[in-house]
Amino acid sequence: MSAPLAGKTLFITGASRGIGLAIALRAARDGANVVIAAKSNVPNPKLPGTIHTAAAEIEAAGGRALAVKCDIREEADVRAAVDAGVERFGGIDILVNNASAISLTGTLDTPMKRFDLMFGVNVRGTYLCSQACLPHLLRAANPHILTLSPPLNMDPKWFGPHVAYTMAKYGMSQCVLGMAEEFRERGVAVNALWPRTVIRTAALAMIPGVDPARCRTPEIMADAAHAVLATPARARSGRFLIDEDVLREAGVMDFDRYAVDPSQPLLTDLFL
Repeated sequence: MSAPLAGKTLFITGASRGIGLAIALRAARDGANVVIAAKSNVPNPKLPGTIHTAAAEIEAAGGRALAVKCDIREEADVRAAVDAGVERFGGIDILVNNASAISLTGTLDTPMKRFDLMFGVNVRGTYLCSQACLPHLLRAANPHILTLSPPLNMDPKWFGPHVAYTMAKYGMSQCVLGMAEEFRERGVAVNALWPRTVIRTAALAMIPGVDPARCRTPEIMADAAHAVLATPARARSGRFLIDEDVLREAGVMDFDRYAVDPSQPLLTDLFL
């Protein structure tokens, strides 16, 4: 079986749990190196997983891991994490901007502290991690930035209910749009990936009324990310990709295996 990410080094933000961890584990099965950049240094009773449990899972799956406590809003943290990854593994081939903060609240119900968190993690964090990794990506053989953000859609229905969150997620998508064009001639692929359906993760607690049985598991995003990252960087950049479409293009026909409960109708994700 081919292992296109064997020996590649991935810097993944928020990889201690959920979709970020699933992407890391899929890469680890190829024999990849993973820098786990997340704040989860000690166990949280409300959320499973830390950077250390993630590292153990990655190594058990066949990869090599470096757990780095990192607040991606802080420039010193990010640059130290990148330097540690380069020192340990010799470079960085792939950046996955996975970390994100969410609050599906209206203007009067969004405290500025939460607003700042969403913009700090989603927009500043994506921009900062991209900036810090790019000097190393430019020296890599097949460099990719993959950001988990939605297609840009200016339909007011996506702004009215939660304008702050929408702006913060679209800020990530604008990083994709701009950096893909900026680095196109230098061979760095910059793409976005978004799920067709709601994914069952710890973040579901932030979305009232969602039935987990109508969701898919993070493995669908992991398999789609793997397919994107295995593609030659100059072949596809500046695209807003949907997990299901990527996998169909790769020949996947059975999507029931990703469903939490295949008998239940699936919930379409936001922004689609």
